Amino acid sequence: MLVVTYGNELVKNTINTLEASDISTYLRSDMTVSIKPNLVVPCPASDGATTHPGIVEGIIKFLKDFGIAKIKIIESSWVGDDTMCAFKDCGYETLSKEYDIPLIDLKSDSYATYHFDEYSIAVCNEAMSTDFLINVPVLKAHCQTKLTCCMKNLKGCIPDSEKRRFHTLGLHKPIAALNAIIKPGYNVVDGICGDLSFEEGGNPVDSKRILAGRDSLMIDSYCAELIGYKPDEIEYIKYGKEFGLGEYFSQSTKLVELIFGAKPSLDLRKDRIVEKYHNLINEDLACSACYSALIYALHRTDGKVSSLDEKICIGQGFIGKSGDGLGIGNCTWEFDEYVPGCPAKAIDIIDMLQQF
Repeated sequence: MLVVTYGNELVKNTINTLEASDISTYLRSDMTVSIKPNLVVPCPASDGATTHPGIVEGIIKFLKDFGIAKIKIIESSWVGDDTMCAFKDCGYETLSKEYDIPLIDLKSDSYATYHFDEYSIAVCNEAMSTDFLINVPVLKAHCQTKLTCCMKNLKGCIPDSEKRRFHTLGLHKPIAALNAIIKPGYNVVDGICGDLSFEEGGNPVDSKRILAGRDSLMIDSYCAELIGYKPDEIEYIKYGKEFGLGEYFSQSTKLVELIFGAKPSLDLRKDRIVEKYHNLINEDLACSACYSALIYALHRTDGKVSSLDEKICIGQGFIGKSGDGLGIGNCTWEFDEYVPGCPAKAIDIIDMLQQF
């Protein structure tokens, strides 16, 4: 099961997402629950690299309403950065004080070694001893693995020495092996404004979506397509499937989409990478989720649409209108060529662009 919610109200929408999901099936009120965001660097979530504190606040509220009192936030920033600074600069210190939730820096945690396949991997004890781990990654691109989402976010549950060693081992296969060792109870993905090209942030693209589900591999395969990759193009996802960790998102996967009010409006900022492709697009009342998919697709193809005679059309302003050019999303269904979806997926837009 995968729940996707579109909108701007992070706390409320996170609660609604979890209420629509099957997370309650797996929770008990006497559990210790650990929430693991992505605070790779001490930067605000609006930069596109770190988990919005509003999403974690929504999770905390949901858990407390469920009757769960023992809640922690655990994290380890990337090698060279200070986790406690990230907690402060990313808004988690305030969250901790308001809800009396301890912040656990995994860099200071002890660890034990676990084995899977040919790998022996050190994992922090806090991540393994909790009754229920809620993984809260950011959906964003990554310079080495192309995508970082649920599966890769668990790399923050290992010591810094192990993080370095993963790179010497090829990164992808160890990430898949780590996911065979650490089993999140649930995943809540921050798909609000993940960075387009770099895990450290700086090029956020407004998508305004929250995703939730239990199966990390399935969610990552779905998210890969959202930013323009086939699941097998992300090596750690492919290894994960080979290891038997789950199945890819498919037509048989139960998908629940929630839209509260209108779909989120588009937010174009001049300092963002979207400006690079602005002149290729005819936008009229486009929703940010669909527009971001188009930006991801153009970025993946480096904007090479010189064979198109007209700008790419996208947005609700094209409902009921026909056109000779290329349309994006169900709003442009009367165009001669259009990519279906509400929102459309970047992988489908890429497939269409490659036909021109």
